[in-house]
Amino acid sequence: MDELGFHTVLHRPGLLLDVGAHDGAFTLPFAALPGSRVLAFEPLPAAHARLAAAAGGLPNVTLRPEALGDAEGEVTLTMPVLDGVPQEQWASTAKGYAGLDPRVGEQRVAVPLRRLDGFGLGDLTAVKLDAEGAEYEVLRGARETLLRCRPILSIEIEERHRAGSTWAVPAYLDALGYDAFWEFWGDWRPMAGFDRATMQRASPNPAVFEASDPYVFVFYFLPREQAAAMLAALRAAEAR
Repeated sequence: MDELGFHTVLHRPGLLLDVGAHDGAFTLPFAALPGSRVLAFEPLPAAHARLAAAAGGLPNVTLRPEALGDAEGEVTLTMPVLDGVPQEQWASTAKGYAGLDPRVGEQRVAVPLRRLDGFGLGDLTAVKLDAEGAEYEVLRGARETLLRCRPILSIEIEERHRAGSTWAVPAYLDALGYDAFWEFWGDWRPMAGFDRATMQRASPNPAVFEASDPYVFVFYFLPREQAAAMLAALRAAEAR
C-alpha cells in the first residue's frame, strides 16, 4: 500500500492537510475523497502557481503560499540547482546546499512562515507532511491542533535531510499519544523494528543518486486510542 492508499483506507470526512503540496499529487486525490475539504501549503512560488492551475478553482480546496513551522514571521526557503536546473523537490527551510558539490548551486527565497495552531482548525482528520527536514518544527507548531483533532499522519522523514530526525519526530509524536508504523510489502511494522542502518542510507547530495535497497522514508502515525482498529483496517485492505 502506498501513502495515498493509507489515506484512502482510513479516510474520514473533514479537513485534510497537505504540507509541501508541490504540484498537487496529494491535493487533487484528497479533494476527490467523499466529504473532504483540503488545505494545501506550498511556499515555493513556481510550484504554488502550478498547483493553483491544477486545482482549477476546486471549491473544496484552499491553497496557502506559506511554509509551516513553530514560529510566525518569515523564513528562507533554499532550493538546490543542479547543472542549472532547480531541484524543487529538495527545497527546504531546514537546510542549505552551499559547498556540498561544485555542480550544485542554491536559490534562496524568503517566504512567509506560519504555525498551524494559528489557524484554529477544528475538524482536521488527516495530514500528509513532506517538509525536507523541517518536520519537527511543523509538528511543534501544530501541537494543539494534533491534540484537539487527532488526525492520522503520513510523514516523509529522512536522515539525509536531517540527522536524527527518524528518532526525534516519532518521539515527539509518541509524547502526543501517537503510535508510529512503517509499511513493507504489505506488512505494517512498529517503528521500534525500523533499521536505519540498512533502510535509510542515502546521499544528502542532489547530484548523487545513491540509496539503500530498500529505502523506507514514509512513516505513518495513528492516534493511540484508535490505532488498533485503524491498523486492522489497513491490514484488511492489504489482504483484499
